[in-house]
Amino acid sequence: METLLSPGGLIQLWNVVDKWLRDEVFMLDNAVQFAIIVVTLGVAMLISGRLRAWLDRYRAHRGAGRSIHMAMPLVSPIVWLLLLWLALSVATTMDRPRALVNTAATLVAAWIAIHLLSQAVKNPVWSKLITWAAWSIAALSIVGLLEPTIAVLDSVGVQIGLLRISVYTVAKSTVALAVLLSVALYLTGLLEARIRTSRALSPTVQVLFAKSLRTVLVTLAVLIAIRSVGVDLTALAVVGGALGLGVGFGLQKIVSNLISGVILLIDKSIKPGDVIAVSGTYGWVTALGGRYVSVVTRDGVEHLIPNETLISERVENWTHTNSRTRLKVDVSVHYRSDLKKVIAICEEAARLAARVLPDPAPKCLFIEFGESALKLQVRFWISDAQNGVQNVKSEILLRIWEMFQQQNIEVPYPQRELHIRSGSIGLSPAQNPA
Repeated sequence: METLLSPGGLIQLWNVVDKWLRDEVFMLDNAVQFAIIVVTLGVAMLISGRLRAWLDRYRAHRGAGRSIHMAMPLVSPIVWLLLLWLALSVATTMDRPRALVNTAATLVAAWIAIHLLSQAVKNPVWSKLITWAAWSIAALSIVGLLEPTIAVLDSVGVQIGLLRISVYTVAKSTVALAVLLSVALYLTGLLEARIRTSRALSPTVQVLFAKSLRTVLVTLAVLIAIRSVGVDLTALAVVGGALGLGVGFGLQKIVSNLISGVILLIDKSIKPGDVIAVSGTYGWVTALGGRYVSVVTRDGVEHLIPNETLISERVENWTHTNSRTRLKVDVSVHYRSDLKKVIAICEEAARLAARVLPDPAPKCLFIEFGESALKLQVRFWISDAQNGVQNVKSEILLRIWEMFQQQNIEVPYPQRELHIRSGSIGLSPAQNPA
């Protein structure tokens, strides 16, 4: 150590470092590659400025989607990566050194991939796994240890029949499954958002398309990840068929509900937003699931009704083909009342309600002569049953009561008269005090 820190030792160390810098770093080829990296970065900044302005105009005119928000910070890195790849192609064609440019391209590509995956993956565990895997692959590729590392990981494994499972295949399949599932769920989210905004598709068709897309994309992601391990999908199909046959007998109800859900989506008999009554439950359909339909009552209670129930039992759908609903309110008045005046008041009270439709106009009908009152019925139409029924009835009844009070119209209540007759009725001569 004393020799190394002596003036002669320091001079010798500096000579070694200086020779290495001259031979390995301060070379014309490296300077050219560094200049290419800097120039491509500057050109990318200029081009990305114009692209960002175009994206801002597109977002202002057509609305900002999630994909545009994700693309904005990636404009410069993507353009820079394309220019670096172009420089690598030229260097390869001219057989020139390209190690520094290749390293820069690898780092930029890894950063873009990690940024995209971190935005698409919601699960923090999967996100960290993918991030570590991407940076590890990039670092090993830069230092030239990627292939030797793969060989070492692939050498540690077990043989199960014709299938060989190694550490490398497990790691590869895990990362592939995480990436493919994340991409599948992200694409499903984008497509579902696009489907929900389509006016050409009914709500039931939108739900059917969205669930079908999710099922197909997730299934493909899982199958591709399994195939990456080396599992024969033909054998998997045979085993899956046998298991499906056995499990089907024990899951008949679940299968029945799934099939019933598909039928409900296809025949469009029930859709989100409908007002239905089934099995004593009255409420609004908020979601169609694979196994159940979610119905929320006016009390805020969410009922999960199996799809099979909606197929096999009688269902009242207030908004199936027509959103208009006729409601009825019963009214009773005293026998001394002017019926024509009462009818006019009831119809006027119904017309004053904001939710009552003007066409067909409200109608008040004289129903019958009651024991102690004249009975009438006010009939009117609304088009928004999902906003409640009893509240509009209450509003009309309250207005009728106020108008009755103003016009001195009596609302009777049941009365009974008791007549007591004096005298001795039914008494024998011996019991008669007279």
